[in-house]
Amino acid sequence: MLAGTVLLLPSGLAHAADAAPAIDSGDTAWMLMSTALVLMMTIPGLALFYAGMVRKKNVLATLMQSFALCCIMSIVWMVAGYSLAFTTGSPWIGGLSRLFLNGLGAHIHNGADIGFTLGADSPNATTMTIPESIFMMFQMTFAIITPALISGAYAERMKFSAMCVFSIIWSLTVYAPIAHWVWSPIGWLAGLGTADFAGGTVVHINAGIAGLVCALVLGRRKGFGQDDLAPFNLTYAIIGASLLWVGWFGFNAGSAVGANGRAGMAMATTQIAAAGAGVAWMLVEWLRSGKPTVLGVISGAVGGLVAITPAAGFVLPGSALIIGLITGVICYWSATSLKHLLGYDDSLDAFGVHGVGGIVGALLTGIFAYGPLSATDANPTGVVGSLHQLMVQSEAVLVTILWCGAVSFVLLKVIDMTIGLRVTQDQELEGLDMSLHGERIN
Repeated sequence: MLAGTVLLLPSGLAHAADAAPAIDSGDTAWMLMSTALVLMMTIPGLALFYAGMVRKKNVLATLMQSFALCCIMSIVWMVAGYSLAFTTGSPWIGGLSRLFLNGLGAHIHNGADIGFTLGADSPNATTMTIPESIFMMFQMTFAIITPALISGAYAERMKFSAMCVFSIIWSLTVYAPIAHWVWSPIGWLAGLGTADFAGGTVVHINAGIAGLVCALVLGRRKGFGQDDLAPFNLTYAIIGASLLWVGWFGFNAGSAVGANGRAGMAMATTQIAAAGAGVAWMLVEWLRSGKPTVLGVISGAVGGLVAITPAAGFVLPGSALIIGLITGVICYWSATSLKHLLGYDDSLDAFGVHGVGGIVGALLTGIFAYGPLSATDANPTGVVGSLHQLMVQSEAVLVTILWCGAVSFVLLKVIDMTIGLRVTQDQELEGLDMSLHGERIN
């Protein structure tokens, strides 16, 4: 996420007052805009995307999940998440120096802020030209959308209280550590050379695997495979997908942390990969069923956005198109054939699109990475696609799957034994809008 560096998201926050860089107004303006774009991805983007794919009796509850998680995760990130992910502690987890955002405003004078140094007390310190408050907020939007993505897997059957508890603990025990491993200058996966520009492992594989575990532990929705579980309103879904697509430019191009050439390339590759995946899914579905569907093309485009996320600042447009086309086909297969073959109920394909798309994108980054995009004075070759890089990417993917899967499973089982995970059959039949929130769409 840092332009011109292999270790994309150095953590370890410290201010170098004697050598503090001037704030760059262009970089600052772009990062303010990117932060707003990424927040828009959750509310209203993801909220509408998911709400349009559930049944009418669960639309408000699904919207509520994304909106409530936006509120809850903002506080969790402010209290502890940011510190655990982006301060220098050990190779495994950050420190506690930024709990409650302690010290964030110590350097502000007469309303003016200064640049800051990420990882100032590490060998890979990186000078930033934006205020730390903006960097913190940008990262907050990532921490918000990741647990919200998981909700697509357990839609229409998880208790709201269980969702809140699971998301809070998961954010601190899964999201923050993996973010530190991949994006910290002393993170052990970063030390291996893992390339993840904007969150293929940290966001999408994480969310997809947690979603799959949720689907398996909760079990299928009542009537799955027998009753009509068709989406209530695909108009909501296509509006949501459109907002996700536009917001994704903040997600990926914003991960350059500046208004620069790498941000421009990340924006171009994002658009091309999304378009390629949308076309690929549409064509495969058209050939197989005889009709291209709205749900299909928007699912394909989102899959392409997912897959290009780790690669956006590492690959050229031609490679982005290949990544999109491959991902569209594979995600179609995973969301249809694989799901039916194994019989799990991933309600809105959180695993089928985000988990699988994230894995495909992370691996293909290791094949298609173009060195000059990430080259620095310290590393003039940058990250170059090779068998070695593919192996590094594979290790990061495997570690993320294992840690996320194991911790998510334990958390869900403990919550189930205490407050319970799933609504009752009567509540599920009535719909979560009324049974959990006392509201309904008339």
